[in-house]
Amino acid sequence: MDAPGKFEKPPVRPSPQPPEGCLAVAIRVPVRIVVLVLVVPVRLVWDGLVAGGRLLWRTVLRPVARAVFVWPWVALWRYIVVPLVKALGRLTKVLVVVPLVWLYRYVLTPVGQALAWIARQLGSGLAWVYARVLTPVGHACAWVLNGLAAGVAWVVGGVAAGLAWLGRYLFVVPAGWLYAWILTPVGHAIAWCGRGVVWLLRALGTGVGVLLYWTARILLVLPAIGLWRWVLTPVGRVLAVVGREVWDALGHAWRIAGHISRAVGRVLGTLFRWIFVEPVSWVYRTILTPVGHVVRDLVLRPAAEAARAVGRVTRQVLTAARESARQARADFRRMVFGEPKVPRPVERREPMDDDTRTLGRSTTVLTKD
Repeated sequence: MDAPGKFEKPPVRPSPQPPEGCLAVAIRVPVRIVVLVLVVPVRLVWDGLVAGGRLLWRTVLRPVARAVFVWPWVALWRYIVVPLVKALGRLTKVLVVVPLVWLYRYVLTPVGQALAWIARQLGSGLAWVYARVLTPVGHACAWVLNGLAAGVAWVVGGVAAGLAWLGRYLFVVPAGWLYAWILTPVGHAIAWCGRGVVWLLRALGTGVGVLLYWTARILLVLPAIGLWRWVLTPVGRVLAVVGREVWDALGHAWRIAGHISRAVGRVLGTLFRWIFVEPVSWVYRTILTPVGHVVRDLVLRPAAEAARAVGRVTRQVLTAARESARQARADFRRMVFGEPKVPRPVERREPMDDDTRTLGRSTTVLTKD
């Protein structure tokens, strides 16, 4: 049985922090105090600018930008570009695509098929000429040229063999003797002298190089090492400690200034609510609302009722005037033209006596004997 906690992950231990020196401890507190005093006003101004910028962006810049830049482009795209592109597409289809399709289908295709048929016929004729005429003539020419080449090769081979024998005994043999007994010893002597000169130059170069190396080491390298080790390294470490502490102090002061800025913002918001919002709300709730109700009940509603009553009376008067005018026009027409003729009613239903058409007979009242 496995021991408990065998498969559990061991807790992660934080890496030990390097011990801090007295210089870092001595620099930290005054640097943080000075940086905090300098950073708090900057953070307050920064948070104020950020809040003002957000308010300005939400209330002014974003609506203005949308009205000035976004909606004109949207309207241009929707009502000008898209219809124009569609119209150009239809015009291109009618003026370019359809004529090209017709040209390809009814002109270029028949012409291409005719040219292909002519090319096939020409190819067949050329193939017959090549097989029946050019091939036998070529074979005959090749046989004649092979014979001529064989004769020329026999003659050239004899002449070349004679020239090779003469060249061997006139040039090659004397040149080999000259190389073996004269040039080789002279070359060995020159090579031995050259190796001696190279060894001498190498020895001189080594001595000069060692001398220059120790001179440069003593005059340049050792002072530079001492300057780096005893001056620049301690100064760099001090500057690194100071820079790290200043950077940490800036971050710490920026965070503290943020808390201070939020506290100041809450205080200002509370004061604004106490000084402006709550008095205005109290005035609206305790004074303006009752006054508005009183004005509505005592002034506006009676005025509305009176206006509605006046409207009803006016409509009734106008209706009576229209009826009087219509009656006067009717009386004038009867006086001038007389009474209008009353049309006789037309019986549109079938007769209901015994002579009516039934479903069992095909005769009607009009066709009955």
